[in-house]
Amino acid sequence: MSQQAILPRKQIPKSSEGTIYKILLIIGLCHLLNDAIQAVVPAMFPILEKSMGLSFTQLGMIAFALNMVSSVMQPVVGIFTDKKPMPYALPIGLAFTFIGVLGIGFAPNFGLIIVSVLFIGIGSAVFHPEGSRVAHMAAGNRRGLAQSIYQVGGNTGQAFAPLITALILVPLGQIGASWFSIAAAAAVILLAYIAKWYSERLTASPAKGKKKNTGTAQQNPLSKKVKTTLVIVLFIIFARSWYISGMTNFYAFFGIQEYSLTIKQSQIFLFAFLVSGAFGTFFGGPLADRFGKKTVISFSMLGTLPLSILLPHVPSILAFIILVLTGFILMTSFSVTVVYAQELVPGKIGTMSGLTVGLAFGMGAVGSVGLGFIADLIGMQTMITYLGILPLIGLTAFLLPSDQKVSEWNKNHDK
Repeated sequence: MSQQAILPRKQIPKSSEGTIYKILLIIGLCHLLNDAIQAVVPAMFPILEKSMGLSFTQLGMIAFALNMVSSVMQPVVGIFTDKKPMPYALPIGLAFTFIGVLGIGFAPNFGLIIVSVLFIGIGSAVFHPEGSRVAHMAAGNRRGLAQSIYQVGGNTGQAFAPLITALILVPLGQIGASWFSIAAAAAVILLAYIAKWYSERLTASPAKGKKKNTGTAQQNPLSKKVKTTLVIVLFIIFARSWYISGMTNFYAFFGIQEYSLTIKQSQIFLFAFLVSGAFGTFFGGPLADRFGKKTVISFSMLGTLPLSILLPHVPSILAFIILVLTGFILMTSFSVTVVYAQELVPGKIGTMSGLTVGLAFGMGAVGSVGLGFIADLIGMQTMITYLGILPLIGLTAFLLPSDQKVSEWNKNHDK
């Protein structure tokens, strides 16, 4: 009896072997706060365009600075933490974000805005791979659902951008951004709690934690078919990210020009797109757990294409409805592509999260500059029209191997 009483203390608690919803909800909330702060940057575009007289190209450069730093660093952070998990990197990363968002609120010129968003980009780069690892550790056997809970927090935070503009930035102007330092401080506190749980989990079962839960990198080289499949996944992310970047950063201007909307009204349209995308992100994971990841990824691309092509050519009321449908369908694949990549290359949780989510930010960064330049060159309406063709690239999802095939590859690879 005494031996049985002592034994559980040396093991991870039984409840932690299943899905730990408390941890998932907290890390999802932190993701919401992190991405809501990031959303302040594109939300400020209409404000900065008027107050500083910035061009669309300069606005694209701001988005580029934010997203490219995050994109480049995320896979690097993921590779490093796959080898050596760093629980307390989570609150440290959000401390960088705290500095950045304060800087944006008080920056007097274009150069200092760039510097401020670089700090936010660094914070995001540190947060996302380790946040995804925490979701994986707490997932149990419901990885799709766990990743959806984590990712829907981020998408919900991004959806707040139009409300941030309408309720805070329009009345307060640039200095209103500094209020989001409160959200950053709250995230630091919550992530300190997560880091403590994460650290205790590693200490309780270091061998299992590194091999199964934390995703320590495997040493076996990737096969050619796995590399080819990974390229297809990244290609799909490329198409989705450029489209989302164009909509997030520039559709408000399209609504103002095409439908004579006010800034507040244009933000409501964008809010509808982003909120429906958050719902799509949440439902995508459970749907993938039931119907398969390839099925959900393929559906999201096929279902988006006709809507995205039609969107620029309809009246404002119908455009609002199409935005809701497009956001939901397109974003069902967001968390699913992350899980698909993690299962495609098992043992590299941080690396795959950094690569897939980081690439999304990176492609969004390149897209911001490219689409801003195109809008300056040929006009916003024409650019948005061409943007609707991008989901066509995502139809390469039908070339992905089935979930069962990926599972077979992993079994053969482990032998």
